[in-house]
Amino acid sequence: MPVLLLRLQEATAGGEAAFTPFSINTGLIFWTIVVFLILLGLLWRLGWPAILKSVEERERRIQQQLDEAERARAEAQRLLEEHRRLAASAKAEAQELIANAKAIADKERATLLAKAREEYEDLLARARKDIEEEREKAILALRREAVDLSIAAASKLLEAQLDNEANRRLVTEYLATLEERR
Repeated sequence: MPVLLLRLQEATAGGEAAFTPFSINTGLIFWTIVVFLILLGLLWRLGWPAILKSVEERERRIQQQLDEAERARAEAQRLLEEHRRLAASAKAEAQELIANAKAIADKERATLLAKAREEYEDLLARARKDIEEEREKAILALRREAVDLSIAAASKLLEAQLDNEANRRLVTEYLATLEERR
């Protein structure tokens, strides 16, 4: 801006036509183009390779980051698939364990039921046997009592002294013949 003001003052002082922003100064245009071309050459020679090098370096880093991101994505995908596979395997294994446990529990329950039935049958058979033995004992006791009563009644009727052992044998034989007739 100060250069522009300075130029404006020189133009008005030298008798030239007034300088306006739209006026054309060929000398100024020439030197502006020369300075521009020198700066362009310096930038082309010194700046452009550095800029190009940094852009290429940045492009290379971005490409590396993209490659790393792609590898990370592929690794994440592989891990996800492996996780899914392991989860499915664990689920199948858990279901198999549950099925095995149910089968073992059913088998154990059937074994326990069979054992309980067997014990029940044994207990029932033993109880029947005990009842039969007690019945036989009761029948024998009743027979003895009947024999004793019969002997006592016969003794009284006959009023004779009979041998107890012989009488008992006679009555027992008589009762046995009665039983056979049934």
